[in-house]
Amino acid sequence: MKIFHTQKHVLHDPQFFLVRGERRPAAEQPQRGQILLEAVRTGGHEVLEAGDTGTDAIADVHTPEYLDYLQVAHREWSRLPGASAEVIPNVHPGRRPAHYPRGIVGRAGWHAADTASPIGPGTWEAVYAAAQVAVCATDAVLSGAREAYALCRPPGHHAYADMAGGFCFLNNTAIAARRLLSRHARVAVLDVDVHHGNGTQSIFYASREVFTVSLHADPHEFYPYFWGHPHERGEGAGEGFNLNLPLALGSGDEPWLAAGEAGLARIGRFAPTALVVALGLDASESDPLKGLRVTTRGFARMAALIAALGLPTVIVQEGGYLGPELGENLAAFLAGFEQARATE
Repeated sequence: MKIFHTQKHVLHDPQFFLVRGERRPAAEQPQRGQILLEAVRTGGHEVLEAGDTGTDAIADVHTPEYLDYLQVAHREWSRLPGASAEVIPNVHPGRRPAHYPRGIVGRAGWHAADTASPIGPGTWEAVYAAAQVAVCATDAVLSGAREAYALCRPPGHHAYADMAGGFCFLNNTAIAARRLLSRHARVAVLDVDVHHGNGTQSIFYASREVFTVSLHADPHEFYPYFWGHPHERGEGAGEGFNLNLPLALGSGDEPWLAAGEAGLARIGRFAPTALVVALGLDASESDPLKGLRVTTRGFARMAALIAALGLPTVIVQEGGYLGPELGENLAAFLAGFEQARATE
């Protein structure tokens, strides 16, 4: 399996993370990217540094105002008297009828769902490079590879077309899915992160070309709270093309795999010709966020189920934080996927 990555991810080094009103060290650290990279190198995979394909694939998903904001935010914020080291919004419009602001404080609130995605001096370069990783992996599949893995950091599935949130800025999974549409009439997204892929859902919510499935910890009790419930099925032309499969907090392998089987069955009926997997390793029993309790063997079993679809597949890295089994879980997933493909 071809593995795409970028060392520019280290330029995004967030410090601020607010949990129940308390400031804590950010969970989304550069070290996680290094651990994942070492895991794929140890596994003997072909590891490639992603090139720069330009902005077209990103602009196909994200609005011009948002992309401009991400590029200028830290510079303009830093000019404010007494500004913090990172851009952290403190006011949000609630998206009711509202006027788009000119000033950077207002723009920061407009373009953020929460405070979990602080912007530092190297954030734009890092998130742009992560999106290029997703594009290069997708292009490999479009060029004939059966599968490719995009080691994206920071992650992306909480990013809306015009909002950051949940450690995410550019939606790498959505960028991959939309690029696949250039040659595939129907594409499916399967999100196995512990958190609902709310940004991806929003981007494709009115589309019947992309069928989105997310299995995740129950948002009644877990981030992102407001999205990820079973009644969210899509709207307009996309009604019926979104499936959410929330699980009770602390669920382990068997309910997680059963939800995966249900989601894959629905994907099979949709009959896509390509698949994007939003791979969140934060469903692990050892992940510090503690939403689900999936074992290393569980990740390998899920990978085998996905591989059995037999579709050209782009695997995009989403969550997975500094737990002791992070690298092992990635290695198990990729090995499980490849082993299942080898027996076809």
